Amino acid sequence: MSRLLIHPKGTHGKVHDVTPESAGWGYVGFGLYRLAPGETVAEATGGREVILVLVEGRAQLRAAGQDWGEIGDRLDVFEKTPPHCLYVPNGSDWSATATSDLTLAVCSAPGKGGHGARRIGPEGITLTDRGQGANLRQINNIAMENEDYADSLLVTEVFTPSGNWSSYPPHRHDEDDFPRITYLEESYYHRLNPTQGYGIQRVFSEDGSLDETMAVCNHDVVLVPKGHHPCGVPYGYEMYYLNVMAGPLRKWRFANHPDHDWIYRRDNPQS
Repeated sequence: MSRLLIHPKGTHGKVHDVTPESAGWGYVGFGLYRLAPGETVAEATGGREVILVLVEGRAQLRAAGQDWGEIGDRLDVFEKTPPHCLYVPNGSDWSATATSDLTLAVCSAPGKGGHGARRIGPEGITLTDRGQGANLRQINNIAMENEDYADSLLVTEVFTPSGNWSSYPPHRHDEDDFPRITYLEESYYHRLNPTQGYGIQRVFSEDGSLDETMAVCNHDVVLVPKGHHPCGVPYGYEMYYLNVMAGPLRKWRFANHPDHDWIYRRDNPQS
């Protein structure tokens, strides 16, 4: 079993609890709750900022001393509609009461107190194509660097059509050398449609010190501590993943694998 592949702990309650300590790194945390209507969960943020992503379902949210009301309208993630999210700063707390079946992602990273609690989406989040051919996928940017929503967190959703590839050509962001490249740890939370499907993700470094290829199933999480990390889905199935990235600088700068950079340059001749 790969140390980078994490299966959910059951089908109900807190099924994922990735911390920097459990992952063996310094920044990214990822939790996932699967709740029935009427169930409530609550957490304190401590020294970490949080973005709550309602992957599926509706919930009544309280955070940072405010009642945010009932939010969420996407009951199936593969509707591909923009998600409802909530930013919660460090030194605060939050609670969620499910008003439907709920899949709630808790994305976290070190906070600096630079931002107040706020809703993110669905307004301002637009499903956008990236790539072409068998590299085509659709992106919902939740909190990337052009949105000043967070101190450390970068969060996005990706939908990969049947038979296609994502995070491709292979690229890495594992050096702190801005503006050439930034160091960003990353987690992938995967979903498959239909649910019995699987995808493939490879995490590998150019020097061969890391090279793992994993079959990912519905609700699995993959950790990317370094290296390149492409993923693909077989014909007949769609793949969704929720990315969480964080590092010392909230900038996403990456380097393509030198053997495969020609694909990027061919598809982006102006870059």
